[in-house]
Amino acid sequence: MPLSRVTKLYAVQDAKIFPLLADPAGGTPSYGAGIDVPGIKSMEISGDVEVKELRGDNGLMDSDSALSNITVSYPHAKLSLDVLVALLDSQATDSGTTPAQQSTWELLQGAKPLPYKLVGKTPTGGADTPTGDVHFTLYKCVMSSFPGLGLAEEDYRTVENEARAVPLISTGQWIGITLNETAADIETAATP
Repeated sequence: MPLSRVTKLYAVQDAKIFPLLADPAGGTPSYGAGIDVPGIKSMEISGDVEVKELRGDNGLMDSDSALSNITVSYPHAKLSLDVLVALLDSQATDSGTTPAQQSTWELLQGAKPLPYKLVGKTPTGGADTPTGDVHFTLYKCVMSSFPGLGLAEEDYRTVENEARAVPLISTGQWIGITLNETAADIETAATP
């Protein structure tokens, strides 16, 4: 009997981004190693549909629609300089020795957002199968608003990330949802 295609979605346990290295037309996409999105809080995917109507003879003759935009929002609890480097053409450097070590992220003029794949998953049991999970994959994302960085008075500050998802040039893949009968980790290796 095949796995049911219907499931609950409970919680988010892990998310990783994979820098998109190549997306050749008619070829195979390639990604860099996975980078943990620390303290993932949610992963909300939404889209827009553009509707066109054909009117004539004082009435509606036909209607057609097209998916025009997919966005993802994924706030996370901890700041990661590695995530920032993957999102934006920027750099992080380490210096010093204990007890004066430093890790510094710098964004320079002219920096551009970089494409990446985003994968998020439920915990084990976050699906209808008690040992299973659900993975959401957006194959090519580009930051659509600057990450919410900074500090908060007498409170924790979460990092807010938003991106626009677009189909891969190489394969046309846009979004994927995988229901696993047995829970699986998000791979850290670069896979299409």
